[in-house]
Order: sequence, then C-alpha cells, then structure tokens
Amino acid sequence: MNAESRLRENLARFAKSLFDRGFSVGSAGNISAALDDGFLMTPTNSCLGFLDPARISKLDAGWRHVSGDRPSKEAFLHRAFFETRPQTGAVVHLHSTFATALSCMADVDPENCIPAMTPYVVMRVGQVKLLSYFRPGDECAGDLVRGLGGKHAAVLLANHGPVVSGRDLPSAVFAAEELEESAKLAVILRNERVRYLTPTEVEDLKTAFPIG
Repeated sequence: MNAESRLRENLARFAKSLFDRGFSVGSAGNISAALDDGFLMTPTNSCLGFLDPARISKLDAGWRHVSGDRPSKEAFLHRAFFETRPQTGAVVHLHSTFATALSCMADVDPENCIPAMTPYVVMRVGQVKLLSYFRPGDECAGDLVRGLGGKHAAVLLANHGPVVSGRDLPSAVFAAEELEESAKLAVILRNERVRYLTPTEVEDLKTAFPIG
C-alpha cells in the first residue's frame, strides 16, 4: 500500500471514529490532509461515518480537483490554514455539539473563546479565536482565517462550529476532540466559580508544548 492509499484509509477510519462518537452528524463536517503532490479531502455532502476511501477527493498542489468525488464546498477554510500555517498537515471542521453551542453564546470572549481550564487545551489547541458569522460555503470565512496570519491553529466560526489544524491527521483529529471536550467543560461550568490556569501557567505550557 502506497502513502496515498494509507492516508485514504486512515482518513476514513478517523472520520468514522468522529461520527460514531457524535462529533459530527448527517453530512456535517469535513476533513483534509496533505499529500506530497496535493491534498485529500472528504467529498461534499458526504457522511464522515460512511466514507469510501477510493472516492475521497484528491486536489493538486494548486487546489484543483483531480480525482474522486467533488470536494467539500468549504475547501477554502482548509486551504487558508494550509497557506498561512506551513506546518499544517491536516484540518478538521466539525459541528460538534458543545463547541458549536459555545460559538452561539453572546458573551464568549472572541479573542479567546475556549478558556484555559486544563493544560490540554493549551497544549493541543492553543488560543481559539471566534470568527464572525458567514453562511456555510461563503469564502469570506476563508479570508478571515487568512487575516489571522497563521497565529491560531484553531478557530470557532460563529453559530457554526470549530475548524482545527494539526501537523498531521492524528494531531488535527485529537486537537478537534480536545477542543470539543474543553468547550463541554466551559458550558457545564458556565455558572460555577472556576479556577482557570494563570497566565504564568499558560506560558509555561506554551513553552514546553509548542503547537505545530
């Protein structure tokens, strides 16, 4: 099995795992991963739980569709991360419940919408910025990601859901899962007195575990 075939199999396997555990529903969500000669991406309107590895979309280095089913209509979100964060090897966009709930709340800090309650969100996700609402498929959302200049590995799209990048496919998937679990904590503890990590503790984690 060559590298592309292995990546196709792994992408389908990780996608099914996310679907089976409720991180995506129906045909929501999309995943991309880098190849030496381009990118693989889940097809538009496909279900992450039932991907056929052979039909996963392939795009060339210029993001032109070359084989497989037609790629996700939100490919521009993925492309923006790959182009502004050279260390990116994969991108995961989900509509996971608690992260999406957080993206709908009016009083979320748009500069840091996933509070540092545990070390792991700092280590695996980093500071998450909330981006303004655009309808699904509107390429303006990709422009907003580009406008961040590669400073954030993950964002929350307002009233939509998270987009998370990683150095490879497992890293991106695990970071997306960590973001969802951290958002769950944020929602559950919303009306409680919470001990957040101090700025010194956060900086220590950033130094010890740099993202990307």
